[in-house]
Amino acid sequence: MTPDLIAWLTGRGGVAHTSSAADAGFGPRAIAAAVAASEVERVRRSWIVAPDCPSSRKRAASVGGRSTCVSAAHDMGLWTPRSEDVHVWVPATASRLDGTGMRLHRATAPVPLIRTDALEPLINVLFHVARCLPPVDALAVWESALRSKKVDADTLAAVVWRSTRASRFARVATFLSDSGLETHFREMMRAIGVSLRQQVWIDGHPVDAVIGERLAIQIDGFAFHSSPADRRRDIRQDARLLLRGYTVLRFDYVQILFEPDYVIDTVRLAMAQGRHLAVAR
Repeated sequence: MTPDLIAWLTGRGGVAHTSSAADAGFGPRAIAAAVAASEVERVRRSWIVAPDCPSSRKRAASVGGRSTCVSAAHDMGLWTPRSEDVHVWVPATASRLDGTGMRLHRATAPVPLIRTDALEPLINVLFHVARCLPPVDALAVWESALRSKKVDADTLAAVVWRSTRASRFARVATFLSDSGLETHFREMMRAIGVSLRQQVWIDGHPVDAVIGERLAIQIDGFAFHSSPADRRRDIRQDARLLLRGYTVLRFDYVQILFEPDYVIDTVRLAMAQGRHLAVAR
């Protein structure tokens, strides 16, 4: 029976309350045998995890909570900013917790769950993201969910969020940003009054953003250039744009997130030189 327990647990995201295991037919003896064989781990009296359980879910279960916010978003494959803490939902009445290395969330999210539910649904994750992160970071996570088609705009608009910020994100989030960095750049430009178009196709290739008629913006992620072939592809694309009359500005992860003044000054100088304008021939 133990292999069936492991498969069942893995299929549930690697973590479960023992009452849920019992409902599935795995009683105390089966669980005890799996724990004794080191095939599953009991991280709390009533919580068990599989060996391949994501660390954030394991940490959350150790305090009787659920991984949420950026920790859960990361495990779902969404773009997330870096976070040193594990974000964990715990009941509002929970006390005497060892929250070292954790950021605890106690608000009641839109999707109703019971305490023994092991995983947060995406809607609840986005709710906690909206309340927890700086607005631009939060919006980037929301747009990553839309871009990856894990949720659609109509669903977000129909949720009763009970959060002013989450309600706003449901209205303004789009699927056009290919990454959180693009959301950061768009919001950076919006703050200085610069309009742009996202994901513009030129010569059969996508450009991350275009300002005006001829200022092309390309944004490289943290690990974007994984090989010389990637770099050569970028050079070829920049050359194609240049030969079609575009000025190309390429910014990377560090510049967008940690050197915004440089990015803003560069864009403004390019516009002051008229590089966003079409040249009459």
